[in-house]
Amino acid sequence: MSFRLEKISKLIKEEISLIFLHKIQDQSIGLVTVTKVDVSPDLRNAKIYLSVFPNNKRDSSLTKVKELHGIFRTELAARMTTRYVPELRFFLDDSADYVEHIDTLLKKIHENDNQTDK
Repeated sequence: MSFRLEKISKLIKEEISLIFLHKIQDQSIGLVTVTKVDVSPDLRNAKIYLSVFPNNKRDSSLTKVKELHGIFRTELAARMTTRYVPELRFFLDDSADYVEHIDTLLKKIHENDNQTDK
C-alpha cells in the first residue's frame, strides 16, 4: 500500500471514529470501534471494519450503521480536503472472535497437557 493510501485510510479511520463519538447518539448501536479502513487505489471506495460490543448487538448495529451511511459520508466530506469522498461500505470485524477462538483452543491444549503430565 502506498504512503498516500495509508495516510488517507488513517484519516478516514480517525474521522469515522470521531463521528461515532460525537455525532451518532443512538444507544441502540452499542459501543462501536473502527478497527480498520481499506481504501481502493483510486480513492473511490473505502471498506470500514467495525467491532461492536456487546456481541449480541452486532448484526442489528451493522444494519443501523448502514442506514446512517449518508450522515457518515456528509460528515466525512466536511472534514476531508480530498477531491473525492470515497463511497463507504461497512463490515463487521470478526478478528476478535478469531483471537478468542484460538485462545480457547490453546487453553484446552494446555489443560490436556497438564492432565497427561499427572
